[in-house]
Amino acid sequence: MTPHIPVLLPEVVGALKPKDGGVYVDGTFGAGGYTRAILGAADCRVFAIDRDPSAATAAAEVARSFPARFEFLPGRFGDMASLVPVAAKGRVNGIALDIGVSSMQIDQAARGFSFQKDGPLDMRMGGDGPTAADLVNTLPEAELADVIYQYGEERASRRVAAAIVRDRALTPFATTLQLAATVRGAVRPSKDGIDPATRTFQALRIAVNDELGELERALAASVELLAPGGVLAVVSFHSLEDRIVKRFLDARAGRAAAPSRHMPHAAPAEAPAFTLPSRRPIVAGDSETRLNPRARSARLRVAVRTEGGPA
Repeated sequence: MTPHIPVLLPEVVGALKPKDGGVYVDGTFGAGGYTRAILGAADCRVFAIDRDPSAATAAAEVARSFPARFEFLPGRFGDMASLVPVAAKGRVNGIALDIGVSSMQIDQAARGFSFQKDGPLDMRMGGDGPTAADLVNTLPEAELADVIYQYGEERASRRVAAAIVRDRALTPFATTLQLAATVRGAVRPSKDGIDPATRTFQALRIAVNDELGELERALAASVELLAPGGVLAVVSFHSLEDRIVKRFLDARAGRAAAPSRHMPHAAPAEAPAFTLPSRRPIVAGDSETRLNPRARSARLRVAVRTEGGPA
């Protein structure tokens, strides 16, 4: 199994600037890379969140290494406002979010995230809710096409949906390679070498896990949790995520109207909730992308909580 390498780790820790006595939230714990780096940088405390049951093993190891300074909170990072203890609300000095699927999840064929390894068509990051198989076997063709287009940005979404509906009438989809074969038959290979199944699998994963809704709720919660001067550091991996983060931060920095139903529009007279050290994202350097190809598409955006702004 490929070890999970935290993307832009020095940049994230550098943005958070962990300090002794500080309180930090790692909203997407995974294998604990960001958490370990934060705890190792200062005599601080970290609350770590992950919905994936498999994260509990890594969390137990971190707890042994940093007793009394680490607490694992099983759940969705979109719910962090209710997961983090009440006493810490408004006193958090930094929040780190690494959005999307981890290499560990992709490498486990039984999780159903990979179109290169055969496994059950699951894709759930947690253990609850409908699976990807449920979606492809039950959604009406038009709705399935919309999911693939909106979340996968797949231009051939209608052809893909039509092929899925045609093939599921003969044999319901149960495995990842079964679905990948259908998608590859409907989408022409691209010149850049990206597998034709990539965008459809991304779309289904996002839909199954409500990833964009989770991100929006977490961003909104960060305003409530962070202390003045607290830092929000968000690493995203594709345009859908980065667009949500950018628009949210612009809105809460007084630069634009809030775009989502999860983020109420702020009145012009309200003070900004964030300042932005830079409006441009931080990207990985050549040395990191050579070691970790996943870093090529990573974008880190950073914001600092102000004294004002509505929670």
